[in-house]
Amino acid sequence: MAQTKATKKFEKNHLKDTIKRRKEAAKIKQKKQVKEKRKARRAKEDGQAAEDDEEVEGGKAPSGKANGNTFADMSVDEFFQGGFDIPELPGKKKKGKVTGKRKRAEVDEQEDDAGSSSDEAQENGAIEEDDDDESEDDMEDHKQQLEALAKNDPEFYKHLQENDPELLEFTDDNELAGLQLSESEEDEPKAKKQKTGKKGRADDEDSFGEESSNEVTKEMVEKWHTGMKEHNSLRGMREIIMAFRAAVRSNEDDGKEYKYSVSNPDVYHELLVTAMADIPTVVAHHLPTKETASGKVRVPTSSKKYSTLTPILKTHANSLQYLLSTLSDAATLKLTLSSILPLLPYLLSLKKLIRELCRTIATIWSSPAHNDATRIAAFLVLRRLTVLSDPGIRENILKISYQSLIQGSRATTTHTLAGVNLMKNSAVELWGLVDSSQAYTMAFNFIRQLAIHLRTSIISKEKESYKTIYNWQFMHSLDFWSRALSTHCNTLLEAETGKQSSLRPLIYPLVQITLGAMRLVPSPAYFPLRFQLIRSLIRVAKSTDTYIPLAPALLEVLSSPECKKAPKPASLRPVEWDTSIRISKTYLRTRVWQDGLGEQAVELLGEWAGMWAKSVAFPELMLPVTVMLKRWLKDVSGNKYKQHAGFKGKGKAKDTGGNKNSKMNSAVALLVQKFESNARWIEERRAKIDFAPNDRAGVEGFLKEELWEKSPLGAYLAGQRKVREDRAKVVEQGRQADERKRKEERGGEAVSRRAAPTDAFEAEDQEEDDDEGPDENEDDDAMNVSDEDEVIEVSEAEDD
Repeated sequence: MAQTKATKKFEKNHLKDTIKRRKEAAKIKQKKQVKEKRKARRAKEDGQAAEDDEEVEGGKAPSGKANGNTFADMSVDEFFQGGFDIPELPGKKKKGKVTGKRKRAEVDEQEDDAGSSSDEAQENGAIEEDDDDESEDDMEDHKQQLEALAKNDPEFYKHLQENDPELLEFTDDNELAGLQLSESEEDEPKAKKQKTGKKGRADDEDSFGEESSNEVTKEMVEKWHTGMKEHNSLRGMREIIMAFRAAVRSNEDDGKEYKYSVSNPDVYHELLVTAMADIPTVVAHHLPTKETASGKVRVPTSSKKYSTLTPILKTHANSLQYLLSTLSDAATLKLTLSSILPLLPYLLSLKKLIRELCRTIATIWSSPAHNDATRIAAFLVLRRLTVLSDPGIRENILKISYQSLIQGSRATTTHTLAGVNLMKNSAVELWGLVDSSQAYTMAFNFIRQLAIHLRTSIISKEKESYKTIYNWQFMHSLDFWSRALSTHCNTLLEAETGKQSSLRPLIYPLVQITLGAMRLVPSPAYFPLRFQLIRSLIRVAKSTDTYIPLAPALLEVLSSPECKKAPKPASLRPVEWDTSIRISKTYLRTRVWQDGLGEQAVELLGEWAGMWAKSVAFPELMLPVTVMLKRWLKDVSGNKYKQHAGFKGKGKAKDTGGNKNSKMNSAVALLVQKFESNARWIEERRAKIDFAPNDRAGVEGFLKEELWEKSPLGAYLAGQRKVREDRAKVVEQGRQADERKRKEERGGEAVSRRAAPTDAFEAEDQEEDDDEGPDENEDDDAMNVSDEDEVIEVSEAEDD
């Protein structure tokens, strides 16, 4: 029979909720039936107890107890038939079955009838508490009976200790029962009213040092610490976790009340250190793990202790996650991150918690506000989690780390560059820990996103559409993928493993995207960005033995008017190429700018050509580049002859003047000389070979035993690298000295200003701002590559 429209609509919109409500109602009904049966059984027991009391009052005392000696009139056979029931201690009264918890459970049941889902959860917790209270009472009675047995019959008690000690051991079960009570406290505030009476005093004694006042003291922390240190106490760990949760959330204004409160800073510090150091040790003692050769860790998830400890570990992990998001002290952050490492195997089943924890740790890892040691500690947690987890968690870790890397590289300065490089190198290591197919899929999607951004910017007709590409985040994305492919597609690594990397097919699309971004805006103002991208591609070409035609991009820089025309004098500081992707208009056509362009072009041309310094095809490969460089030298020399077809005179043409930069021209001439020397060196050795060009093995083995530094070009590049390293060290030392001097000056000015009158202070401050402010702003504008006010000058530079 076909379904009606109303039926289909009901199944689509209301069926799931209806089934859920019915299941909840069935659970409530079942719990009511269980409680009614329990009430009936207790009423029956109470009735029998009342009859016994009436018999006692009527003079009918039970046999065998009139003289106070239980075993006096009992034979051996009767004793063994009656079992080993130990008489109760004198003066001990049996505890009543109806307690305050039972009353609360009944109230919760009435609230459940009103339809409150939150009250249903409290009712469940109350029922479980009643069962646990009964089991605790039984265990207390059993304990006291054993104590009486040890006192009255020490020989039999010693016999049990030697032959069946398990009958006398009940500490772990008792602790686990106490821990199960904490599950209902995980998300609930503490009770509004303290218990009184004998039952309340007994519960206070069982709370492992809990006092009527919920303020945590040093004595309480020390008691918990001693129990965890000496006996691996689970109950002590539970109390530490509850107190730690209250301590880390003490500044929250969410209206929640917790079991404990911490207001003393010394107690807070001692509690934090105890929680960080002792909780992983206690958990490892009760739930020992086994680590495989691949780094995987096996946790006994089927044990009763695992199911009991998981809720309180979740509470502790939530507290750690919240603490990480609020901390700023480096030492405390490192301690907290280190304490998370041993707990990771027990948290893998909590997917949502792991995801939130990863986000918090990745934020610390990518934040420039933290020092390198703290960021490395955060990375170690991410790395450990990547090794232990399943593919689903690994995918989340890679996504979160990549997003954090992009967000953390928004601003790049001299001070943050080292941290950005640390992030990129450590993220590259994470991609090597996942399965090759998963790494390829995710890398392909991320590189495809970059290609989509580039295509959108190319076809867009908006004037400033290129800003989505020409920014530090896009540049660092391309540089990160160049590092990832260079590391995991390395030819030496592939030779060791005997197979090609799954990421190697991504080299071609990455190179195409990088070349497209390089030529998106061919303006001299963005030459620093071009140099950044060329360095990334040189890294890929070196590691993967991939030929990438980079000479045309560098020859365009030399052929631009910035390098071919005479510069104008200017007193500007040198360009910081590592932290620049765009230059200010004030630098264009200046001597400082032209010298920098020449150094960068010569360096990158040499590094690109140096990759093939031992190649059998080097002479043919460098021939076009050598010709173009010689032609450029002739153009900028100032003695150019007319070459157009209509000139028939015998004299020289008018001197064009050239660029009048002998430093730059001599550097290019020296590079041409090294190209020619290396080509002759290759031709001399190539004349002695005995294999044909189609012999691939012979071509790849050509000069394989020769050291790269022994070639003319290699020796030249090695010397240039050493000179650049020494120069960078000197510049860095000077920068650090200037920073120290500036800090000292600021400290002295602050002291003098505090000693000066208020009016004089304001006048001096205003005068200093007038004198120093514009110069600093002008320098910042000159080197700030992300300032949008200067982007409109790109079109002017293109017209030039």
